[in-house]
Amino acid sequence: MLETQALKAFTALSQETRLKIVRILVVAGAKGLSAGDISKSLNTNAHSRISFHLNHLENAGLIVSRREGRQIIYCAIFPALSDLVAFLMHDCCQGHCKYCDDAIKLFAQCTGNPT
Repeated sequence: MLETQALKAFTALSQETRLKIVRILVVAGAKGLSAGDISKSLNTNAHSRISFHLNHLENAGLIVSRREGRQIIYCAIFPALSDLVAFLMHDCCQGHCKYCDDAIKLFAQCTGNPT
């Protein structure tokens, strides 16, 4: 991951609602959630602002949307989240940490589907 991509992702995640949305979508896994379900999970009445936050996260490359009938379903992009963690941990222990390297490799395999 390039530093510019990481900065864009961190900027998107630095807002409380957007961070909560990503965490909700990580729990939802590959099947994702509709904007309405995300809003319910947030326990907020600001339904009109959810689209703004979802758009911001999608532009940062952290989530993706797909149409299912009349609904738009949002999902976390697990490889992008893995790359962000790897970006942070890449030089851990001067680049020689077996545990971090192993963890990064395992996390990179996550698809959001239960095994």
